[in-house]
Amino acid sequence: MPTLNYKELIRDVQDFPIKGVLFRDVSPLLQNPEAFSSMAHDFSKLVDLNKVDLFVGIESRGFIFAAQMAAKFNKGFAPLRKAGKLPPPVHKKSYKLEYGEATLEMAPAASPARVVICDDVLATGGTLRASVELCERAGYHVEDILVLINLTFLNDMKFKNEPVKSLIQY
Repeated sequence: MPTLNYKELIRDVQDFPIKGVLFRDVSPLLQNPEAFSSMAHDFSKLVDLNKVDLFVGIESRGFIFAAQMAAKFNKGFAPLRKAGKLPPPVHKKSYKLEYGEATLEMAPAASPARVVICDDVLATGGTLRASVELCERAGYHVEDILVLINLTFLNDMKFKNEPVKSLIQY
């Protein structure tokens, strides 16, 4: 399966969600069946699937990629949700965004599990750093991180001393 040029399927939206922010809309990519199917294949080349028990999706677009990977590769899925969306008990982590603040929650691990955290965009890294900390606090071992888009001009985030793995870089 050839690697597609995913950037061609990303729509730029100026001043969203607030003035001064350039939003990378992945909706056209998700609506393209060939591209959507190809993403899971290309993501799988970036991680050792033998070291993965669950894919963790960050609400909300991270759910798409984590659930797709879990289903395609016969792994489990665990959601990282916005505050107040999961029944107790939960672990919580509040953090700063580039344009505000947020809190994520996660259910505690039922048993030890190795996870890969998935999200759509890595901007300044606040959400991903909080997600790693939250997963570890909840009893999971974070093996890796996958993002569709890494906005490298906004961060130099590393995981295990390597750049965060992504299919698209700006």
